[in-house]
Amino acid sequence: MTWTTRPRSDHASLSAITAGQGATVVFIHGVGLRAEAWEAQLDALSPHYRVVAVDMPGHGESALPSGDLDLADYTDAIAAGIDGPVMLIGHSMGAMIALDMGIRHPEKVCGVAALNAIYRRRPDASEAVQARAASLDGTSMADPSGTLERWFGADASPERDACHAWLTDVNPAAYKSAYTIFAHQDGPDADDLTNLACPALFMTGANEPNSTPAMSQAMAALTPQGRAYIVEGAAHMMPMTHAADVNTALLDLAKELWP
Repeated sequence: MTWTTRPRSDHASLSAITAGQGATVVFIHGVGLRAEAWEAQLDALSPHYRVVAVDMPGHGESALPSGDLDLADYTDAIAAGIDGPVMLIGHSMGAMIALDMGIRHPEKVCGVAALNAIYRRRPDASEAVQARAASLDGTSMADPSGTLERWFGADASPERDACHAWLTDVNPAAYKSAYTIFAHQDGPDADDLTNLACPALFMTGANEPNSTPAMSQAMAALTPQGRAYIVEGAAHMMPMTHAADVNTALLDLAKELWP
């Protein structure tokens, strides 16, 4: 599969890819990526639903606001473009945002899918991700080889090439802002998960070393309508590398929300 740049429309202060008609499904990508990371999911869901894939602040064609930002700022920028209850799908940091929106803006979310979400990192994992955040200078992008190695291993692929292009093109200040927030978050509070009222899917890859299966299972166990789905053979970039499995699970959740 190839990932090509798609036209944008406005989503409040952000830009977004929009397609299809009907009930709305909103997608939120991870740090350093852009809305096109959801290309396989947009193609699968747009024949049935209205799909909106946002560019996070400072990513893709969305501007980076001035000043210091926190997770709530990213969530609220996306929530500003949502009028009624939507199915919200996030990957990695996007999953953090999706869960935060479901917790703080429940009137805007009728279901949430958190893909490759972190929850209570091990101390060594927290130290490693925070060290990577501290190494960013916000003016130049570091070599993405280490990130790509964590995501894809050593094998070449179109997915790896697409992510390499996005990671080398992203605004370094925006990357530092988002990655610093991602590094210092440890997932939603347990009490907030127990109060998350909508259906919630926690999905990750069986081979994911950072957003581990145990994390998704722990969050699902705390959430009243939570369920975990572990994709065999997948790691961090499963929306791209294991699109068929991901699309099936997302379509199943959508059919549950809108029979």
